[in-house]
Amino acid sequence: MDLLTDLLQQAGLHRRLLDQRHLAPGAALRFPCDRSIGLHVVRQGPVYLHADSAGGVLALGSGDIALMARGCTHVLSLQATPPDPATLGDATAQPLQSTPVTPALPGAAAQVISGAYQLWHTPLHPFLQQLPAWFVLRADELPRLGPLSLALGLLADELEQDAPGARAVVHGLMDVVFSYLLRELLRRQAPGTAGWGQALRDPPVHRALALMQADCAHPWTLDSLAAAVGLSRTGLAQRFRQALGDTPLAHLRTLRMQQAMRLLGDTPQTLEQVAAAVGYQDAFSFSKVFKREVGQSPREFRRQDAATRQSPWRFVAEA
Repeated sequence: MDLLTDLLQQAGLHRRLLDQRHLAPGAALRFPCDRSIGLHVVRQGPVYLHADSAGGVLALGSGDIALMARGCTHVLSLQATPPDPATLGDATAQPLQSTPVTPALPGAAAQVISGAYQLWHTPLHPFLQQLPAWFVLRADELPRLGPLSLALGLLADELEQDAPGARAVVHGLMDVVFSYLLRELLRRQAPGTAGWGQALRDPPVHRALALMQADCAHPWTLDSLAAAVGLSRTGLAQRFRQALGDTPLAHLRTLRMQQAMRLLGDTPQTLEQVAAAVGYQDAFSFSKVFKREVGQSPREFRRQDAATRQSPWRFVAEA
């Protein structure tokens, strides 16, 4: 498995949801997406995205794509001025559908494909934390016959029909579109600028990340990591900090907590088993670090996680 795929798996992305919406003139729709990472693809525009994390309002034309790397409540509307809250529709009024799409409304002024991955884990994986809250890719920036354009075309076509196997095809295409968007975002990070784009372009840092990601339970030290990637301990520490603004061992601790959250939520393993699986010799030491990093004890996290999963998924409605 390549590093980006492994990162996304460990980040806690869960089931995919996709829907196509047709907005009538004057319509505005509120998305309370605080626990998701998602995207909007404008098939017919313009539409306006209102979100504090986006700097106010983003104008999106036909063919534009907006990637939400960190969940936040936002509004899609057909007007640039903030809509009256009393007139907002609610994207959670009906659960998002995987297939087929909502029939076109007579006189619809806009058409938007909205997709999301559910996120259970907080704090977020450091990869997601370092991405911009919103990334907009304009239609004129996409090569017409490029892989992302072709994948979007296939996705739109598949959403227009109710064919056998459509759900599997749509989910697969959404994964493809999402991966291409992340590639493009990382590619645009300027060389020398701190971030995951820089980390993945620096072979020793990339290798160190892959080693920790592949086996976070291993008793890594700065010396052993540096030896494994062919650098001195000082050299690795400096390059790692330049790339990600953190130390290798702090990153390792974060990875261990991410893996622990996954095990606590997805398996019936005991606290002692989880501690051992993420590199701790005893449950007490593990629990102490977990509470400091996550903000609650492992048992509290497991109870809250179980309760969250019982609530219906509708772009994660606000409590």
